[in-house]
Amino acid sequence: MAAKITYAVTAAVLVVYFVLVGSRGVMLLQHGTLLTVTFGVAVLVLPVIGVWFLWKNTQFVKRANRLASELDAEGGLPVDELARTPAGRIDRDSADEVFARRKAETEDAPDDWRSWFRLAIAYHDARDTPRARKAMQHAIALHDGKPVRA
Repeated sequence: MAAKITYAVTAAVLVVYFVLVGSRGVMLLQHGTLLTVTFGVAVLVLPVIGVWFLWKNTQFVKRANRLASELDAEGGLPVDELARTPAGRIDRDSADEVFARRKAETEDAPDDWRSWFRLAIAYHDARDTPRARKAMQHAIALHDGKPVRA
């Protein structure tokens, strides 16, 4: 629940920022000189990219949560079996061991979105966020019956 609140607050702050930046871009455009119009257009591009990025990330999170809920209902969510350091961080060797099992599971069932979902969690636990995201995107595509990019 705390993660959802944090995400919502961060998204709201970003939207306020995009509005502020966008208003400055419009003000620059209204000034009308070549220089201010050029800067105005450049400034307006930033909120457009930011809104697109926020939208894509929000859709990704919604889809991943939908898969997590479905997998939870089936009783297939991975159990947290990772060893932790005294500070509470995941032990690297423990994460690597679980990752190896999840990778083998995915290699045995490459068309099963559930194994890709669990692999994404293992990547995340091993602190490999880019691969975790790609594995989750793969799981989402398989679940939705969409073509999977290699």
